[in-house]
Amino acid sequence: MKKVLVLPGDGIGTEIVAQGVRVLDAVKQKFGLQIETDHALIGGSAIDATGVPLPDETLNKARAADAILLGAVGGPKWDDLDMAVRPEKGLLGIRSQLELFGNLRPAILYPQLADASTLKSEVVSGLDILIVRELTGGIYFGQPRGIRTLENGEREGFNTYVYSESEIERIGRVAFEAAQKRGGKLCSVDKHNVLEVTVLWREVMDRLAPEYPDVELSHMYVDNAAMQLVRAPKQFDVMVTGNMFGDILSDCAAMLTGSIGMLPSASLDANNKGMYEPVHGSAPDIAGQDLANPLATILSVAMMLRYSLNEVAAADAIEQAVSKVLDAGIRTGDIWSEGCEKVGTQAMGDAVVQALNELSLNGEDA
Repeated sequence: MKKVLVLPGDGIGTEIVAQGVRVLDAVKQKFGLQIETDHALIGGSAIDATGVPLPDETLNKARAADAILLGAVGGPKWDDLDMAVRPEKGLLGIRSQLELFGNLRPAILYPQLADASTLKSEVVSGLDILIVRELTGGIYFGQPRGIRTLENGEREGFNTYVYSESEIERIGRVAFEAAQKRGGKLCSVDKHNVLEVTVLWREVMDRLAPEYPDVELSHMYVDNAAMQLVRAPKQFDVMVTGNMFGDILSDCAAMLTGSIGMLPSASLDANNKGMYEPVHGSAPDIAGQDLANPLATILSVAMMLRYSLNEVAAADAIEQAVSKVLDAGIRTGDIWSEGCEKVGTQAMGDAVVQALNELSLNGEDA
C-alpha cells in the first residue's frame, strides 16, 4: 500500500487539492491502485490551528509518506507575522527537512491553448520546456541572514548566496539525466560574470558534461535567459539553475503557456520521493469562489504517479483526460476564450473525472 499525504494549505489550495484527490480516487478505482491518503496542515492554516507553519505531526506524516500532494500556502492574513513563522516557512521547511532538492517544472503549451498565451502563437506553439531548479540551497537557505542595525542607526538586510560542489553536482546530474530522456539539450543558467557562487556552478556543470556525451551543454546568463524565454522559448529543452533564478524563470516560463494555472511541479529527493504542487500560489483574491483552475494540481497528481509511485499508465491516463477536456472546449476563466465553455473549479474537476472514466485501460475512448 502506497501512502500519499495531502496538504491543502491556504487560499485556493483547499479547492484545487479537492479536485486533485477526486481524480486520484478515480484513477485508483480504474487501475486498481493500492494508495491510501491522509491529510495534514501546513502554512497559514497550520499557524491558525497550532501556532507554527509546519507542525511536528505534519512533518512526521510527510516522512512516512511515499509522496505528498500540496495545494498552496500564504496570504495577506499572515503577512504581518514575523518572518520566522510566516506560512512560507512551512513550505521551505518541508523541502529542507525531506531534502527535496530537485524541482522539476515543465512548461508545456497544450495545442488547444495556443491562443491563450500573450505571445504570438507561432512563438509558443509546440512549447515543451523542463526547468530543473535546485530547491534546498542557495540564497533562500544560506546563512548568515537577517536584518541588523549599523553603527549609524541605519537598518541593513542581508542574505547569503552559497552552494557547495556536492549540491551543484547532484542537481546537475538530475538535469543531465532529464535531458537524456528528452531532446538531449541542457542549458545551465548562472551569473558567471558577477557571482563567484555561479563561477563554481559553471565549473561543476562543465566537469559533469563528459559523463553525458549524448547531452549538449550550453551556458547562459540569467538576464539573457529571461529575455530568450520571451523572445524564442522553443530554443530550450532542459534548463538547470539555482534556487532563486529557478523561482523567477519558471514563473516566466509558466506564462508562456497561457496560464500559470496549467503547470504542475515535482520536488524530489535522491530516491524520487517527492512533493507535488501547482506552480501558482494561494490566490486569496479568488479563494472560495469556485474560480480557480485545478488542472495544474490534477497534472501534479499525474507527475506524482509517474515519478514517485511508478504508475505510468495511470499518469498517462490523467494527462489524456485533461487533453480531452481541453479538446471539448471546457475552460476555467484564466484560459477561457471566445467560443469555449467557461466553468468553475468543481465543474472542471467533474469534466476530468468523466473523461478519465470514459478512457479504456489502453488509453483510448471507452
